[in-house]
Amino acid sequence: MLYLIPVKANLAKSETEPMDGITGVSDQPPVEKQLELIRKILPDAKKIGIIYTTNESNSQSTLNIYKEKASEFGFEIIEKGISNASEISQAIDIVLGQADCISNLTDNIVVNNLPVMLEKANAANIPIFGSESRQVTGGCLASAGVDYIELGKKAGIMASKILKGEEISTIPYEVINQSEIAVNEETAANLNIVIPDDILENAEKSK
Repeated sequence: MLYLIPVKANLAKSETEPMDGITGVSDQPPVEKQLELIRKILPDAKKIGIIYTTNESNSQSTLNIYKEKASEFGFEIIEKGISNASEISQAIDIVLGQADCISNLTDNIVVNNLPVMLEKANAANIPIFGSESRQVTGGCLASAGVDYIELGKKAGIMASKILKGEEISTIPYEVINQSEIAVNEETAANLNIVIPDDILENAEKSK
């Protein structure tokens, strides 16, 4: 699949074939699990806004997956590309005028400007879903993001194989399938959003 970040970034030839001298573990977000989480928390939502940096291949790849999978969960994607941080403020205003919520990618410029986005989204009473738990701690409503502990374990196993003499060319990259659910209860209360009990029971909670 060309949407996979390592392939899109020219770090792998295919899902099973690494580039010469390159392998590793991808932190590509578990998009389907994020969409499922959003649908459970916002059963009436129709449109998800996504702001992304147009020259970040990781963002483009993940956006394509969102666009491919969104309809399976009854969503339409409202996308807005930016080229630098100065465009964040205008982009968030445009997206907030059309979407029921926003879902972040692992996009460097967007994540680095999360406070600006949260200030505007909170004022509009529209939730932002993070791509990992640290964004939820920072004020996003929730996320079904990459489990970075599991990612670290898999990377360590790969490193061990290489140190023991296994050829990198025989070790394809891996994408982490496990997701880590995180919820910010204070954000939920401020936005008058009720988080279902079955999500809270298994979530990392921030207050």
